[in-house]
Amino acid sequence: MKSVTIYDIAREANVSVATVSRVLNNSAPVKESTRRRIMEIIERNRFQPNALARSLLKKETGTIAMILPDITNPFFPEVFWGAENMGRELGYTFFLCDSAGDYKRESEYLGILRERRVDGIIFLGGRINVANCPSDLVQEVVDLSVHTPVVLVNGQLAGSGLHRIFTDEAKGAEMVVRHLIELGHRDIAFLGGLEYMSTTRVKIRAVRKVLKEHGLELAPDRIKYGDFSIQAGKTLMDELLASPRRPTAVICVNDFTAVGAIKSASEHGLGIPDDISITGFDGTPLSEAVIPELTTVSQNAYELGKLAVESLHKLINGGKVKKQTVLEPRLIVRKSTGPAKKVC
Repeated sequence: MKSVTIYDIAREANVSVATVSRVLNNSAPVKESTRRRIMEIIERNRFQPNALARSLLKKETGTIAMILPDITNPFFPEVFWGAENMGRELGYTFFLCDSAGDYKRESEYLGILRERRVDGIIFLGGRINVANCPSDLVQEVVDLSVHTPVVLVNGQLAGSGLHRIFTDEAKGAEMVVRHLIELGHRDIAFLGGLEYMSTTRVKIRAVRKVLKEHGLELAPDRIKYGDFSIQAGKTLMDELLASPRRPTAVICVNDFTAVGAIKSASEHGLGIPDDISITGFDGTPLSEAVIPELTTVSQNAYELGKLAVESLHKLINGGKVKKQTVLEPRLIVRKSTGPAKKVC
């Protein structure tokens, strides 16, 4: 049986292809009697326009791409879940790219996405979290954004003027420190994250700021840099606990490193939070699965993804969007933090 095309529908209804397209996409007013005639023909023939036909008619592919740095970190799938659900409501499908934080791989994906003519790109991690991103890497994204809307999530590219949606990580880190100080902690350490990444620097600055307000400091030996993985959390906590005097509380750069820190502390025979308090950051589902359940900061990952798609949809359709959308973090207090214990 010959498949019916949009041209066949237009010919039978005695209208233009553009009119059929307007009915299919509800993109412009069409006389009611004409609309009914077209819909009767569409239903009788069980016509469904394919993606290629839609892209030729609308100059759009109905596809949004998301570039993220680590699909194994539960924070990023949570952002994707929010984006994907909102995208489905708006009629988009997704092209998911895991860059592994590799800038060369990001560039390869940007080239592929340009060729695939995606309607918009959501960018997370990698170069947009580098404190001083090389100008050529910035320009590459700026050049692409001229024809393809780009929204950055929890990051930025200095001087790019690109649209950003992010959670106030500094405020979240401040909440964690104040919570620990209220519990009587005075010797606090920071664990994990790469020193050249803005997401690490922002948190450490915030921790130092609040400690200073209370006449305390974050000593250099109380900062342990690494990456953002569970293994890094364990290794760095091992190093921290090897020092002559252990801290009473540890702030981890994310929930992943906090899980590693908890594992290390347990292997050293320490009770959590009786002997040492440990906090995470991100508010991922993992924070509820670990024992003890983790005190953490929610970055509203689902909402970040949802808002990113809403913003892209407006940009794709020529609408106005705020350059920056900031979400409030939320401190979630669970069982991994408790009153400070005096350490001899």
